[in-house]
Amino acid sequence: ATQVVSAAETSSSTPAAPPAMAMKNVCAGCGQGATMACPSCVKLKQSEPPGGLLTTTRDDYAVSYYCSQDCFKTHWTAHKKKHKPWTAAIEAARRRSRPPEGHGDDDAITVAAPKQASADPSAMPAAFTNYRDWTGTLRPWARASTPEARLAALPAHIAKPDYWATGEPASEKADRISSKNRGIRQYSDKDIAGIRRACKVGRQVLDACGRAVKVGATTAEIDRVCFEACVERSAYPSPLNYYNFPCSVCTSVNEVICHGIPDLRELRDGDLVNVDVSVYVDGYHGDLNETYVVGEHTSRESTNLVEAAFKCLAAGAALVKPGTYYRDVGPAIDKVARSFGCSVVRTYCGHGIGDLFHTSPNVPHYAKNKAVGIMKPGHVFTIEPMINLGGWRDKTWPDQWTAVTADGKRSAQFEHTFLVTESGYEILTQRDNEPTMVWDLAKQQR
Repeated sequence: ATQVVSAAETSSSTPAAPPAMAMKNVCAGCGQGATMACPSCVKLKQSEPPGGLLTTTRDDYAVSYYCSQDCFKTHWTAHKKKHKPWTAAIEAARRRSRPPEGHGDDDAITVAAPKQASADPSAMPAAFTNYRDWTGTLRPWARASTPEARLAALPAHIAKPDYWATGEPASEKADRISSKNRGIRQYSDKDIAGIRRACKVGRQVLDACGRAVKVGATTAEIDRVCFEACVERSAYPSPLNYYNFPCSVCTSVNEVICHGIPDLRELRDGDLVNVDVSVYVDGYHGDLNETYVVGEHTSRESTNLVEAAFKCLAAGAALVKPGTYYRDVGPAIDKVARSFGCSVVRTYCGHGIGDLFHTSPNVPHYAKNKAVGIMKPGHVFTIEPMINLGGWRDKTWPDQWTAVTADGKRSAQFEHTFLVTESGYEILTQRDNEPTMVWDLAKQQR
């Protein structure tokens, strides 16, 4: 069995920390002072090439210390998962440090052209250079594609929103001015038919993305699945180039609240991942998302969080009918969140949707909000509460998109697009044969 070793035992060539400094290490399990190092971490640190790793700021690449053998054994299952990406980063660094083929051979007549070094998938995007203000353990990895490549691959026959080439939704900006006078739009039967079709396509695309979620899959792979599923259905992925968002779908892992950008990080056993799909079909948008539980060893606290997020959305849905004040949705959601010991994010809210990606009304998910308007037949909007294990506050990463919890604790979310009918509501993005929401953890397990 693997055992932790004291700092003095880590390496015969590396001196131990002096006694006065020994307790400055913090136990990775309980947070107390620690002097015993994980031997696997020590070996990995010693095997790093002289030039070091590109991503030296990543927590995954630091030796973990523990206060006791018992604490180490308790946290070993979770801790050992960091060794695989660390090993991969070491191998990538070694490949970069190798001389080009053909060099070093005195008898060689010709010199082979240098091979391009393999990119390190864990290398952070340039926007994160020198960034240190992390709130949790998640870090951004390299991205697999560019928005230019995705846009170039779109077939000409697919209808595109006005921002697809410029990144600027001019029609939405104009709508913000006119809607102040017009109020919340009541859609015609023709419009509703178009929105309903877009939402049905969105459901099919999200289901395809959900099937791609598994241990070892990257969120970049989910993004690829989303793009291809959209193209197969003659749909445009609404997030792509919306205010210059670089991908076709938002994937939010663990402490990411929303707007996570897909990258080459592999999903790990115990992760949570929210997949937020929006599509544009023949002039209309549909929007929905779900949070998935990755693997078989997710904590009870995390699965309870996912259940809380689902039931918060269901509580909001129960109020959708003619005559309901939009401001009343938030208190109902907040009550459910509090019953689970969770909090509701206040920065982001539900929104109207139709021929525009975002329009009135705004639908806050928290209590004591000041939302304007009363529900009427023909209104179409999303409800999408973001529920946190800790506090409700958020921060935004330097990519200007990724919203994370300010305390680093996990977040989960579910979203549907709703139509207000004469007698109640219709979930336009409903699952097959599920006109009302029914909680079942097995449906979220991957």
